[in-house]
Amino acid sequence: MINNFFATNSYFIDEKVNYFKFENCYNVFNDEGQNIGAVKQKLSVGDKLLRLLLNKAMLPFLLEIKNNEDQLEVSISRGWTLFMSKITIKNAQGETIGSIKQKFKLLKPTFKIFNSSEEQIAEINGDWKAWNFKITDPSGNEIGAISKKWGGAMKELFTTADKYNVNIDANYSNTENKIVILAGAITIDMVLKENK
Repeated sequence: MINNFFATNSYFIDEKVNYFKFENCYNVFNDEGQNIGAVKQKLSVGDKLLRLLLNKAMLPFLLEIKNNEDQLEVSISRGWTLFMSKITIKNAQGETIGSIKQKFKLLKPTFKIFNSSEEQIAEINGDWKAWNFKITDPSGNEIGAISKKWGGAMKELFTTADKYNVNIDANYSNTENKIVILAGAITIDMVLKENK
């Protein structure tokens, strides 16, 4: 059964600005404006020192998606990289449930998303500058989107540039694949920032 965090199809991601910490942190809301969790970056003291010395696009990173009871839902990690990165997605038990492989396209990043059997289940691509991404299945059908445009009650809460909406088609029924796709989509801003 799908847990509460991944039960919704629309997520609102709100970056917490913290000028004195190296880690990125984002609050996650559902379409009713309820805080359902957070995405947090975990860095050791050594990681922080390396960030002062080296290009962070090369460095490993670890992101954790936690629910509003601070329980781990999914972790997303990357090892050392020189060019295009492979990002691993693990469930709360530490089992690999999928991966993301980034393909380089100038200002148009493409992320291919795979399940635990290394079968491609989705692709995220679009325009980073305009912050408009499509999520498609392997047949090219659109199953979701990431954007900074939305209406309703959330429009009043989210007005600045460091906030975005991830939406998955309500008819998308594969639960484990949905978790992998959402994990990749929810953390896209952090992944792109780490690659800069």
